[in-house]
Amino acid sequence: METTDWKNLGFGYTKTDYNVRCYFKDGKWGRLETHSSEDITMHMGATCLHYGQESFEGLKAFRGKDGKIRVFRMDENAKRMAQSAEGIRMEPVPEELFCEAVRKAIKLNERFVPPYESGASLYIRPLLIGTGPQIGVKPAKEFLFVVFVMPVGPYFKEGFKPTDLAIYREYDRAAPHGTGKFKVGGNYAASMAAGERAHEEGYSAVLYLDAKEKKYIDECGPANFFAIRGNQYITPRSTSILESITNKSLRQIATDLGLEVEVRPILEDELATFDEVGACGTAAVISPVKRIVDVEENKEYNYGVDPGKVSTKLYETLRGIQYGTVEDKHNWVQVIE
Repeated sequence: METTDWKNLGFGYTKTDYNVRCYFKDGKWGRLETHSSEDITMHMGATCLHYGQESFEGLKAFRGKDGKIRVFRMDENAKRMAQSAEGIRMEPVPEELFCEAVRKAIKLNERFVPPYESGASLYIRPLLIGTGPQIGVKPAKEFLFVVFVMPVGPYFKEGFKPTDLAIYREYDRAAPHGTGKFKVGGNYAASMAAGERAHEEGYSAVLYLDAKEKKYIDECGPANFFAIRGNQYITPRSTSILESITNKSLRQIATDLGLEVEVRPILEDELATFDEVGACGTAAVISPVKRIVDVEENKEYNYGVDPGKVSTKLYETLRGIQYGTVEDKHNWVQVIE
């Protein structure tokens, strides 16, 4: 790893040494297994292939200035994966098993954790899939839980620099009361056509409106939406939004900094009233927004070419907690021993 150009690492797959697996069979979870193969063998009738019984998570580990490796809020990822599993009738992974697998995957691949101040981190991908065969539309009886890792750079290649978002009214990410609040692959498959169009037209991502009325802000394809207005941190409430752990953390940091936090439906028309806008998530952390274009309505909202002061403070505080340079008041970080 000595020859890796950490500062120019993109957000993509990189082979590492090991992954960790656990199988659910005969009504119980087995023991954690260590594998060096990147391949999974499964029945051609597996429910993940036919009926979308699949959920995944994303979290990161960071090497601090003191050399210690820290992982951020993995208990929250464990809870969210369990919620997603229950939502599409998979066997939830117990929180203790989830966290043990994450710790083990990090330790086994410790040499891939990027150095401090490289701008890169170790991305951790827990995956839960239905492997039992079913031809009728019904839940599997067997499941596979996998944790694999890879070093990554920023999700948006611009890093912490403002980018442009597009609103396309002809696309929906998820329907109200559907699977939008769960982290399942189908939601991301539904976003690919709009996402590819946005990239071709020079935007970093799509900002989705609600599928029912096309009046309210939902979320960006790969991240939650937030806005700053005066002393307020404002983020949408919707039954089709995935609850971002980063957003949840930013809301607490905003409160700690003396901001008023609002979680409520946000009309598109309010975009014209905000001082700062950003997208936030594990992969993106915070991606400030320079401009939002409602393509069909020919509307444009501008927020400046530089990151806003509040977004910058939120970003620096969160990153400092993750790297161990800012006090972790809420015990979000676990050191990997």
